Amino acid sequence: MAQGSNFVDYVKVCCRSGHGGAGSAHLHRDKHTAKGGPDGGDGGRGGHIILKGTSNLWTLLHLKYRKHIIASNGESGGSALRTGATGQDEILEVPLGTIAKDAETGEVLFDITEDGETKILVPGGKGGLGNWHFKSATQQTPRFAQPGLPGKEQWIILELKVLADVGLVGFPNAGKSTLLSVVSAAKPEIANYPFTTLVPNLGMVSYRDNRSFVMADIPGIIEGASEGRGLGYRFLRHIERNSVLLFMVPADTDRTIAEEYDILLNELTAYNPQLADKPKLLAITKSDMLDDELEKEMEQQLPNGIPHIFISSVAGKNILPLKDMIWKAINS
Repeated sequence: MAQGSNFVDYVKVCCRSGHGGAGSAHLHRDKHTAKGGPDGGDGGRGGHIILKGTSNLWTLLHLKYRKHIIASNGESGGSALRTGATGQDEILEVPLGTIAKDAETGEVLFDITEDGETKILVPGGKGGLGNWHFKSATQQTPRFAQPGLPGKEQWIILELKVLADVGLVGFPNAGKSTLLSVVSAAKPEIANYPFTTLVPNLGMVSYRDNRSFVMADIPGIIEGASEGRGLGYRFLRHIERNSVLLFMVPADTDRTIAEEYDILLNELTAYNPQLADKPKLLAITKSDMLDDELEKEMEQQLPNGIPHIFISSVAGKNILPLKDMIWKAINS
């Protein structure tokens, strides 16, 4: 699990695919043939730059210091219709959830979401045709062939958006890291001050009957994050890829729970209005000090239509019912 400074979710690299090899303009000659026809083979394709998804990686750290990715050139065609060797492809393994963008235009080229999925990022140049392609009734011995096409050089941005079943959304100190440490084997840093979590932490949560789901603790929101304040866009993009959002509001908040929930939701939807359509759950954390009467009183102030539960990660209160609630939301 990549934690702390090892978590890299953005890299910019210069990719150069290989040039195609030239076609051959060879004319067939041997001891029996003084003036044979054209037999020049085609040039080989230049090497592609390819992205390949792997579930074994959680970060783009391995690409952080590789500023130039260069694939090899194709080789020239030979006599006797021999095709030149294809340039070696450069295959970059990336974590699932990686998006490739053109650095100059910002255009999204594609994303990688499945283990083993491969996509060509920058194609290699095509090999040139050998002279035998140009033989005709009027031109029996063409003495020319095509040059190979050049490869492409392109600056590419790779961005990682964490793929998880449930994303934890809340202000700093809402108890997100504590919950993740209780329900999974992840070991996030936990301390009683804002912004302890500076990178997403992922944890595999065990559920009934050997089932499991992935939970992501995402750095805490502050008001104005959608405008780039605090950790801003850097962490909001990770929330886009979570299928269920679990809003976490501490029972001892200075505002009402509904007010805090609305602020969190407004930050998310200001960044990306589509996030409003994701299934949402509400956990009122640090509620081990509440009795039944106080919980009933607080329920009057909760936002409408959002399934809710009172939990305490430290005391283990309602942790299994919370998992049930999450599992139902993921699979509904």
